Amino acid sequence: MAASRTGRLLSARLLGTSTKQLVWPSASPFWSVPRRGYWRPGQPRERKWLWQRINFDFAKGVDGVRKNVGLLKDEFLQRWVGPEGKPLLEHMLEQTRVLWEFRGPESLNQWLVSSDREIGGRSEVYLKLGRNNNTCLLYGTLCSAPPRDGETRYSGYCTMRSEQLRASFDRKKHHDVSSFNTLHLRIRGDGRPWMINIGVENYFHHQRDDIYSYFLYTRGGPYWQDVKIPFSKFFLATRGRIQDDQHCLLLDKMNTIGFTLGDKADGPFQLEIDFIGVCNDPAHTEDFAYEVYKRNPEV
Repeated sequence: MAASRTGRLLSARLLGTSTKQLVWPSASPFWSVPRRGYWRPGQPRERKWLWQRINFDFAKGVDGVRKNVGLLKDEFLQRWVGPEGKPLLEHMLEQTRVLWEFRGPESLNQWLVSSDREIGGRSEVYLKLGRNNNTCLLYGTLCSAPPRDGETRYSGYCTMRSEQLRASFDRKKHHDVSSFNTLHLRIRGDGRPWMINIGVENYFHHQRDDIYSYFLYTRGGPYWQDVKIPFSKFFLATRGRIQDDQHCLLLDKMNTIGFTLGDKADGPFQLEIDFIGVCNDPAHTEDFAYEVYKRNPEV
């Protein structure tokens, strides 16, 4: 201790300052430093104690238990009816299925919108019901100017993504569309190209950023557009980079679907959606549209 104090005094004299002016930073306790989340450079960090981040609400906990018990009861009763609560014959003969439709304000709660404002950009995106409360209208303004933080080089995107389905007690629930081969949408856009992103449940943790994407070209104008995209056309990408090793989309473990706009054309945009569903096209027999590396090739 004496040697360390002598070293501090010596360094203070060499620098021409007094020991009272030297401030030795103390390490913050691990429970007051945020471990997760994105922190923008130049912004103050949020330092809270661990118990200050938890919202203790007894009434909310009771409501959560009541809700999850009801969901567990519904799951148990649906098992006796058939797959996904439908009779077996109806499930086998089903040719079309609507996964998402917009028929009221509560249907908007199943979707999340975001833009480059999360990283300091200036794009704006909003979500509301259509004129007759039967459609979804995604609109806003796209701005590709990057934020002036010295780190971000590219910007300009807006996206809408469906929320993850949850079963009882916050368990993940997937869309099983293995009996269908085509994605069916009814949309009305303004002529901009969009990207459709499908997220699936993967086996390994490092695959959490894998999504399957394909292009959506809108015609513009006042007329509705029925779009059918085979699932075999979707290609694998990770964090915006198309992967060399491609493989088919896992149709029995589909989690989310999303729409992304990033065409670098600054200005207003809008996309109106009537429904999102799947169908079975007997004329489509393609398994996968892209080259697949053959493992263990024959000699």
